[in-house]
Amino acid sequence: MTKLAPELEAVATLHHAYFTGLVLTLVTRRSAEDAARWTHAVFRHQHEEKFLSSFEKLGLADLPHAVACATYHYLSNAIGGVPVEFMKESEKKAWVRFPPPRWLWQGPALCGIPGIVSRAILTGWYAQNGVTLGNPRLGFVCTAQTMEGGHGLAGYFLEYDRDLAPEERLLFRPGEMPPPFDPEQAPKPPADQWPAERLAKAKRNYAMEYVRSGLPRLAELFGPADAAYLGRVAGQLIGAQYYREIAEALGIAGQGPRDFADWMAGLAAGEGDDLSVEVASEAVLVNRPHWRLMRGIEGLPTAVFEAWNGLFEGALMAHNRFLVLEVLARRDYGDEAFVWRIRERRMT
Repeated sequence: MTKLAPELEAVATLHHAYFTGLVLTLVTRRSAEDAARWTHAVFRHQHEEKFLSSFEKLGLADLPHAVACATYHYLSNAIGGVPVEFMKESEKKAWVRFPPPRWLWQGPALCGIPGIVSRAILTGWYAQNGVTLGNPRLGFVCTAQTMEGGHGLAGYFLEYDRDLAPEERLLFRPGEMPPPFDPEQAPKPPADQWPAERLAKAKRNYAMEYVRSGLPRLAELFGPADAAYLGRVAGQLIGAQYYREIAEALGIAGQGPRDFADWMAGLAAGEGDDLSVEVASEAVLVNRPHWRLMRGIEGLPTAVFEAWNGLFEGALMAHNRFLVLEVLARRDYGDEAFVWRIRERRMT
């Protein structure tokens, strides 16, 4: 995998963990069914937004559809830093396999992910490939799921000799084994189009995209109030849990307001945003005029910022529990920038 600069790595790590945390928060604070509904919506949205455009960018238009789809999922995930395998069996049948450790459900989080959440990924994306390509004969057969005791998430795209009914676009046949994976036979992105710097940014973008797609779907499915609550709780927990790792990567050792502002600045730089810091009296002001994560999304619910800001609230608790993070201005309220004030807590 491509090694990222510390700021890019920090952003990829935090957003990756935040998405996993959002799924687990839905499982524990609502239900497995709601977590699956949301996961389906996220992957459905990403499919509609990314599949065809990326399909063309990766040069897959002239391949047989089953092979092209397996190639797409192999390349798009590999470029994002996800361990994945590709095995072509014929012009009409090609496998993909995501071996343990599963990137999406990192570490012991895998134990808290219900099988229906994994299935929701397949219904939201894999079952839609034939529909999107205008090929009614193309389906996906899932043969293993990690959290159900399988050897990973595995299955194959298959072009049948007849049109499929909607319920046949995704089938489950546990026990069928994929062929061995040979990295030398796997497709590779054109080296001249994917230099190391672009690959590093692609890995960051891959993780960010889950949050960009996920937070608006929270509001759509559960309403703004619940979305703000669920997203903020998950953000606070993940921010607190990952603060130290990211601070060490960014070389931040102090516990003062300016040190935390530098932590926020490192993340902003990793996301591709400008951020300025001003020391004012006994506080520090942080000004962030752009929000690349949500750039171009119209009508963004205010709950999205409230959820995302939970990452900083949680991180500050781990940085120094005697400091306060106050929001003074918000782009989603029409202000020119997000402005935070970091100051000492007034003890009574």
